[in-house]
Amino acid sequence: MTALLETRGVWQRFGGLVANSDVSISVGRGEIVGLIGPNGAGKSTLFNLIAGVLPPTQGTIWFDGEDVTNMPAAERCQRGVGRTFQVVKSFETMTVIDNVIVGALVRNTVMREARRKAHEVLEFTGLAARADVLASDLVPAEKRRLEVARALATEPKLLLLDEVLTGLTPTEAQTGVALVRKVRETGVTVLMVEHVMEIVMPLVDRAIVLDLGKVLVEGKPTDVVRDPKVISAYLGDRHAVGA
Repeated sequence: MTALLETRGVWQRFGGLVANSDVSISVGRGEIVGLIGPNGAGKSTLFNLIAGVLPPTQGTIWFDGEDVTNMPAAERCQRGVGRTFQVVKSFETMTVIDNVIVGALVRNTVMREARRKAHEVLEFTGLAARADVLASDLVPAEKRRLEVARALATEPKLLLLDEVLTGLTPTEAQTGVALVRKVRETGVTVLMVEHVMEIVMPLVDRAIVLDLGKVLVEGKPTDVVRDPKVISAYLGDRHAVGA
């Protein structure tokens, strides 16, 4: 499997704080990969480096065979990196469809085309009935889905999902899982940061566990949850029993 995304020996320092320490990961085309770990493990920082929000202190980032280490976020989006945010960043005073049109304009400069694309994405994400509602009137689960819709409207090759299933009811989370699977079926690769292990582990092809800024372990979800290092660093003994 050829890698769509690779980070090679990536470090990120903020003054004396090391947020990412020699992180080398790869995500193959068509994979769903989970990036997991306790709070402060460096997951969001790594996401920001991949999305181009900030350049790494050291190391390189490759996307689709190209070194994008110093490429700004807008250019990476043009290349096919789409992302959602942990703290929902919808344009509250705009309608749902207009929020998604903002994403669609990355690829379609003609407004008519952008609107057509936005309708298509709303249909796909199950938000079509809410197209003309203000973003501020959506319930939290719908806002998370709007984040995904706006990112999908940029027509990404890689979709970075930052805790899109966190804080949802079990039913909402299952709907979210089904959407992520559907996204992959369209040929989009998914890298997701998630806290809720019970939800994310059956969904991902591979899990990469970060702890204190380093890659602790990576592999198939079933192997990762049984790894003693992961159990002691993150999962706690409740997961070890009968795992």
